[in-house]
Amino acid sequence: MATTVEGKGLVLENTARRDALIAIEKKYQRQWTEEGLFEQNAPSLEEVPLGMDSDELHAKYPKFLSSMAYPYMNGVLHAGHSFTLSKVEYSIGFERMRGKRALFPLGFHCTGMPILASADKIKREVELFGPDFSKVPPEVEEEPQEQKQEPQQQSEDVTKFKAKKSKVAAKQGRGKYQFEIMMQLGIPKEEVSKFSDPQHWLTYFPPLCQRDCNALGSRIDWRRSFITTDKNPYYDAFIRWQMNRMKEAGKIKFGERYTIYSVKDGQACMDHDRQSGEGVTPQEYIGVKIEVVEFADAAKQIIESNASIDKSKKVYFVAATLRPETMYGQTCCFVSPKITYGIFDAGDSYYITTERAFKNMSYQKLTPQRGVYSPVVNIDGKALIGSRIESALSVYKDLRVLPMETVLANKGTGVVTCVPSNSPDDFMTTKDLKNKAAFYGIDASWVKDEILPIIHTDKYGDITAEAVCKEFKIHSPRDTNLLAEAKKLAYKEDYYSGTMIHGKYKGMKVSDAKARVRDDIVASGDAFVYNEPEGPVVSRSGDECIVSLEDQWYVDYGEESWKKQTLECLESMEVFAPEVKNAFEGCLEWLKNWAVSRTYGLGSKLPWDPQYLVESLSDSTIYQAFYTIAHLLFKDFYGNDVGVLGIKAEQMTDEVFDYVFHHSDRAPESGIPLKSLQILRREFEYFYPLDVSISGKDLITNHLTFFIYTNVALFPRKFWPRGVRANGHLMLNNAKMSKSTGNFMTLEQIVEKFGADASRIALGDAGDTMEDANFDESNANAAILRLFNLKEWAEETVKSADQFRTGPSDEIFDVAFENEMNALVEETYRQYELTNYKNALKFGLFDFQAARDYYRESCETMHKDLVLRYIEVQSLLLAPIAPHFCEYIYREVLGKQGSVQTAKFPRATKPVDQGALSALEYVRSLQRGIREAEGQALKKKKGGKQQSIDPSKPVKLILLVSESFPEWQSHCVEIVRELFAQQSLDDNKKIRERVEPKEMKRAMPFISLLKQRLTTEPHEVVFNRELLFNETETIKSTKDVLQKAPQSLRVEEIVAIQFPYESKVGTNIFNGQETALPNAAKAVEGAIPGSPGILFENL
Repeated sequence: MATTVEGKGLVLENTARRDALIAIEKKYQRQWTEEGLFEQNAPSLEEVPLGMDSDELHAKYPKFLSSMAYPYMNGVLHAGHSFTLSKVEYSIGFERMRGKRALFPLGFHCTGMPILASADKIKREVELFGPDFSKVPPEVEEEPQEQKQEPQQQSEDVTKFKAKKSKVAAKQGRGKYQFEIMMQLGIPKEEVSKFSDPQHWLTYFPPLCQRDCNALGSRIDWRRSFITTDKNPYYDAFIRWQMNRMKEAGKIKFGERYTIYSVKDGQACMDHDRQSGEGVTPQEYIGVKIEVVEFADAAKQIIESNASIDKSKKVYFVAATLRPETMYGQTCCFVSPKITYGIFDAGDSYYITTERAFKNMSYQKLTPQRGVYSPVVNIDGKALIGSRIESALSVYKDLRVLPMETVLANKGTGVVTCVPSNSPDDFMTTKDLKNKAAFYGIDASWVKDEILPIIHTDKYGDITAEAVCKEFKIHSPRDTNLLAEAKKLAYKEDYYSGTMIHGKYKGMKVSDAKARVRDDIVASGDAFVYNEPEGPVVSRSGDECIVSLEDQWYVDYGEESWKKQTLECLESMEVFAPEVKNAFEGCLEWLKNWAVSRTYGLGSKLPWDPQYLVESLSDSTIYQAFYTIAHLLFKDFYGNDVGVLGIKAEQMTDEVFDYVFHHSDRAPESGIPLKSLQILRREFEYFYPLDVSISGKDLITNHLTFFIYTNVALFPRKFWPRGVRANGHLMLNNAKMSKSTGNFMTLEQIVEKFGADASRIALGDAGDTMEDANFDESNANAAILRLFNLKEWAEETVKSADQFRTGPSDEIFDVAFENEMNALVEETYRQYELTNYKNALKFGLFDFQAARDYYRESCETMHKDLVLRYIEVQSLLLAPIAPHFCEYIYREVLGKQGSVQTAKFPRATKPVDQGALSALEYVRSLQRGIREAEGQALKKKKGGKQQSIDPSKPVKLILLVSESFPEWQSHCVEIVRELFAQQSLDDNKKIRERVEPKEMKRAMPFISLLKQRLTTEPHEVVFNRELLFNETETIKSTKDVLQKAPQSLRVEEIVAIQFPYESKVGTNIFNGQETALPNAAKAVEGAIPGSPGILFENL
């Protein structure tokens, strides 16, 4: 039994079954380790001399290499890690059973800011509160940190693809201080001070990761594991080789680029350096300069009274826009009455913006002095309203500053241009201001409601904003949600389908004209390029980041020839879902250069500029290649113990890596014996390329795209990656994982609570698509009961096997069971191939077990051979997902030699008979129909009248078997078939035109049913009206089973009457006599081939 307690999930009340399964799991985990079952090696040079083509090598000795994004070592693995890990696990288990050398290596990611930033925080907290943190004021220590959920950021720029992501809220705990966060990880308070040394993290967490993965029964070859950073000198040498070769190939360059930047840290803040805002990139705006001709009175008084303002300089409002091509139609500029603006010294003039915006500008060479962004004077937006302005780009003169309450202080500059022709927000606000001028405290003459047509689209005409607002039925500028959708649609329609109808580029597509207008107005000095983060970014040190123009080393992602090769690679890869490919293509379209260097954190130094460290995503792109040789170079995670080949780290020069990774066929002078070099080369050329990289979908926009780019840059085409599988995030019990709410589990907690195999089944059943999956604790608990009962039954069945029937297995349910097993085996195999593990469980466990249950219920004594085959096949089908249980059944219950992990995955013993499958499903469906008819017969009628059947008396079961379909149904099928071929099935008018009026009442529901079936079944199946089996013979051969189908009624006689449609008489299929059909019009008319009418009569 189990109960659910809020904040604690499922509480198990009786753990005896779980504990019995865990005892089996622990036994086999020890045995697998002793046997080295998961240690995979390439064919030796003695087996296959060096020089065989890799394709030929793989054909002779099939292999499979799969990996996941290696986990970061600032904590233990949680349920989300476990979900991704499980996908690798299942693939490795299945491919090994297909006869491949299936390799699953796992490293430990330690580079970047997070560990060092956290260590520095602990260091400061030790200084403040003592090594035991006893000086923390109790009220501070106990105060929970307010959970501030990071909003999902969506780029305003519709030309730029961005994946949806925000995992921070799920990962944040309630700890206010770092030492409290460490205690939440289960670290005793007296041990926390040790973590002020960043190196302690590197020795503490990797062994815990290994422990927890082993407890799950993971098939990891731990010989190949390592930590990143220069603490492992071999990995450090590998990263130096990667950086040098990338630079030599022209992929790494030096220059100015816009980057997310932490002023506090004094360096670029890349994804892995962020507390929040992962995936956020610089957003380019055009800062349009709008000159102040005359300030409103309130603003004029403030400015004139400020002696520090140079009255000879011009003053500009700076409006940030993504749409420079529409600036011809500016009718005013908007400010918010609720925002405090600053007047900032921009050198030869003053800018009016928010301080946040000017801070960004001050780091982009747009201001007199870097990092200086204090305003000369602050001024409320309300005081600016009514100021006269002039925009050099607008066709209109004598413009005014007007109020707009929806202007945001944290987006753009806080100043917005008004273009009512193409912006739904501007269009609605203009109307509102004109109609309610007195309410807003403005003069109605300030509002220009004349609209300049700028862009034409076929869909929305010349004034896109007005048309879109009508389409969305927007009536007010306060319809913010609708306006947000309308804004995206208008921008997208204009950009992709619009043509310029005003200005220098009249007649040109908007997608071409936009950049030209941008360049023109920047060159004329009427605007400038301005960048800011497209959403909030907070660094690990707690700093709110900006965009800075930095001189730095960067990887030139997006360079055309390189991008073309990367797209070629993507085209050849298996990505398992069209959404994944779309996401990659979108990312490749917008991804540009990426900072490769930083000054703070852990990692390897840039070989040619050692003042910088390699950024933590840039040193994590081709580590799978290093997995192939790591076990030969060192024996521990840290590279301290020299490996079996006796190669020292300093011997691993760039030239050695060139030879190993097929950059050169000439062995270098390195002091390493030639045979050792050849062994390294063999391991790489055998296990590479990577067959599939498995990660969360949020890594598509960085890690996984970098992975493809870098493999393409550094390896010959034959070593390019073959696949990527991206999964959704994992929810827990249908809710987002969150430490603050208690809805959070580590891998250790999951396995302790449910055991390894039950956890693995629940992870497999959680989901396989890019949509978020769900780990349901009730499923894990149910898996415990299912496995335990299956174990008990298998043990008892094998012990008493002699009690089962022997001889020919040719009875109808023997044949049906064997055929169904074969069908389920083949379908399970197919689902494993497709990496649809939820479906593999459905067919290979749930349906497979249901098939056994039905066989057991349907025949008096099961056949020994079939029962024993079922047990063996079940252990093999489930082995990739639940290996411990299957190993126990295979080795101990069945007494098989060797491991289930290396056994051959089963296939059908003979071709699957689809007719027999259909006949079996027909019998099951007929049994269900009989029970439903029984329920109706026993149901009391309205008014308290007696039911039609007396349950105390025996009954006759009558089956009405129609030989043919009703003519009206056949006509409906032809209508649907015709319209389906024309792709007009949603046109009800066309359907009604083809249906006879007198048949309308019954035809339309039937057609609706056919349409519904077409959404889930192949059209060939829906339109096929021929049964694949002999209906009457099936009824005859299953007569006894059908007679036992009712649950309450005692059937003493069964009659099955076959009849042509609309006939009054038929033939009793059991004795061949002509028989009149009963007086039951509804049952008779409802009978069609494959679905008999069902009646009961008292005898």
